[in-house]
Parts: sequence; C-alpha cells; structure tokens
Amino acid sequence: MNNVKNIFSIKDLENLSGIKAHTIRIWEKRYNVLEPMRTDTNIRYYDLASLQKLLNITLLHNHGYKISKISKLPEDRIPAMVREIISDKSVKNHAINAFKMAMINFDHSLFFNTYNNLLAEKSFREVFYEVFIPLMNEIGMLWQTDTISPAHEHFISYLIKQKLLVNTEKIQVLEPTKSDKVFVLYLPLNEIHELGLMYLNYEIILSGYKSVYLGESVPIDSLKDIKRYFNNVVYISYMTVEPEKDKVNDYLKEFYEEIIDNETDELWTIGRITEHINQNQFPKVKIFSSIKDLTYML
Repeated sequence: MNNVKNIFSIKDLENLSGIKAHTIRIWEKRYNVLEPMRTDTNIRYYDLASLQKLLNITLLHNHGYKISKISKLPEDRIPAMVREIISDKSVKNHAINAFKMAMINFDHSLFFNTYNNLLAEKSFREVFYEVFIPLMNEIGMLWQTDTISPAHEHFISYLIKQKLLVNTEKIQVLEPTKSDKVFVLYLPLNEIHELGLMYLNYEIILSGYKSVYLGESVPIDSLKDIKRYFNNVVYISYMTVEPEKDKVNDYLKEFYEEIIDNETDELWTIGRITEHINQNQFPKVKIFSSIKDLTYML
C-alpha cells in the first residue's frame, strides 16, 4: 500500500498553505490559478501538482506579488521565481514554506539548498529556533489533521536529524569545562520523538557540560547503571506521547524510587505530557515549557 498521500482536500490546502479555503475558491474562480478535480458528489479535491502550485503561489504572494499578476505568469515561470526568492539570502521568512515544499515533494535538493542559504547568514542555533522548531510544530499539526502522511514526517525529521548530528559532532571533540553536574538525556519507553532531545544534547555540550545521550525508548531499569558511573546527575526527558497522561505520575513515582535516591540528582522534563504532572508530589522534577526555557538553566 502506498503510504504517500497524493490527493488533498481544500481543507488540506488551507492547512498547508495558510490560505483560507474561501480565498482559494476566489482565486480559482476569479483568476483560474487552480483547477480542482471533483468527486461524483461535486466535492473539490486536488493532486500533488495543485498543492505544489498553491504553495508556490503563496510564497510569491507573501513576497509581494499580486495574485492578478501571478495568474498571468507562464506555468514554468512560477517555480523558477520561487527558487530565485528562496536563494535570496536576505529572505528568511519563506524558509518554512520552502521546507514544507521539500517535504511534500520528497525533495532533498530543495531542503539542502534552503538550509545552506539560511546557514550562510545565521548560526545553527538561530536556524533551529527560528525555523526548525516552528516547522516541526506546524508539521505536528499537519500530521494530526491527516494533511500529510507519516512518510512526509519521517522524511523531513530524518533530514533535520542529520543536521543535528553533524553539528553535534563538531563540538563533541571539546572537553567539558564544567564538572558540577552530568546530564543524561533519554526518552521514556515507547517514546520516539527525538528531535527536541537531540537539540538539547547539542546545547548542553555547547555550554561545556558532559552529556550522556541515551536516545529513544529507554526503560527506567536501564538508567540504574548510570548511577554507578556518575554523581550529581540531571536526567532530561522529553515526554511528547509517553508515558500516557493518566500514567505519568505513576511513572515518576517509579523513577523516584528506582533512580533518584540522593540530594543532588534531578529530573528535568519537557513536552506536552508534562502538564499532567503533579509537581507537589515530585519536588525534584523540574518542568519546562520550551527548549529555550530549559537552555536558560544551563
């Protein structure tokens, strides 16, 4: 079975482009920029080429081109103009749209060109905060609303992961300069959303601390070994979907009993499941609302 979504509703187009369905209909009727296909019951649907065209039109429109002018352009001129805009190093607001287009089309070249243009003027940290974090938040919403397929999410996540690994490797050769604590980064069992944790690993190393990165789906039992090697440990865990919200306090109770048995060890948590933590019950658990908030503590 093909896992790549290639038929889109007008609501999908609205979610991906940010252009309201009402406006898309006006653009179709007045300017003939898209030609939707229709089901037997007369409901609009669109193919991948239509989505690609709308994203391109949106980028041009956001860049100041009037829809009346765009509608008169030859078909092959629109993507050419988009690539010119994306390659303009002064234009950063369009990067998220460019990455979305790369994702929809499984286009490595567009991803790397957009990334390299960003990196020509921004640090990796700026690219991550200003572009990758909002992009992943948006992709999360697109995935939840079934606008994109899991294949799209995996494709773009892997490319961002590659960039994280390359940048982390560059600084891993440096010896830690701070020794008052050691950070151990892990995701709970069955949690696989790793990008945020990978970026925190980068920030911790950059700040001069030793970081022990364990990655995804780590059972509590596996953390016991860490205690034999290090004192003053700060465990960091990203809780996006696991443990489930009604089980998170039981999970932390077990974590306390098995792992935190001294005055100095702590657990720092981040992710949407953390809003269900009873913090009064766990004074050695710190909850952070964002990656930026957590990095302020380093």
